[in-house]
Amino acid sequence: MNTTSAFDYDITAQMAQLTADGIIGLKGAFSPAWADEMREDMMTAFWSAIQRPGGAVGRGPRRWYVEIHPQAFRGFVDLITHPWVVDVCTNVLGPDYQIVEIGLDVPFQGAKYQPWHRDFPSPVDTYRDRQITSLAFNLTGVDVTEDMGPFEVSPGTQYDDGREWKHEMFPDKAIWGRFQERATRKYPQRGDISCRSALTVHRGTEHRSPIARPVMVLGVDRPGAGHAELHDMMVTQDWYDALPEIGKKHLVCRVVDELVPITQKHDIEGLVMGADPA
Repeated sequence: MNTTSAFDYDITAQMAQLTADGIIGLKGAFSPAWADEMREDMMTAFWSAIQRPGGAVGRGPRRWYVEIHPQAFRGFVDLITHPWVVDVCTNVLGPDYQIVEIGLDVPFQGAKYQPWHRDFPSPVDTYRDRQITSLAFNLTGVDVTEDMGPFEVSPGTQYDDGREWKHEMFPDKAIWGRFQERATRKYPQRGDISCRSALTVHRGTEHRSPIARPVMVLGVDRPGAGHAELHDMMVTQDWYDALPEIGKKHLVCRVVDELVPITQKHDIEGLVMGADPA
């Protein structure tokens, strides 16, 4: 699996956009063929995980999240060494950023609107000091259309305090209007990458298409952010030995003799039910 070479970006402008909106993207970072292989790996991992207890976590009706082993994704090294990914992580999280999570989110036909939410409570570094301490990179496995339950994000909400929200993640429905009036739907194509603060308020929308919409998720932390404790990435020694040095430096994982199935640790309470589009 190889990246395409035809991409260009202004990292200074992208940092300004991330600060303002809480989300940025790079079109055509990988080839469609690369994304097709990624989709194959995601769906293979999903069908394996859904058959075992704790292998997949519900994110609402007909929507699941699955953590995977890095080496179950053929393009993992391509992704973590992509120049844009490295640039964004270094500029936002510092030179010692930590790769703490790799997983996939899969909505199927019948998935409903999620409640507006963020992925975890905001730390004081963010709601008070306006520092982004964690990033989520997303890569679609399909060319997204309107009937595929496109991701909806409310730009600029990454700095909202949120301490009064349910579980500090779910704003009360009475204030949803604030998020909906600025909401933007995303229609990425195969090969695109997006990056957001996991605190930017967002939701999945209603999925009417018979085509599933798997999305790869890469989670990256600033040292001390603490999310590695919610995950348990493991790799085999031979795979770890073959990693480029940048991978060894940044990947937070256990090196094991034999991979064992992952039992999910991070369950976003509240997403087990759909929400009205309101």
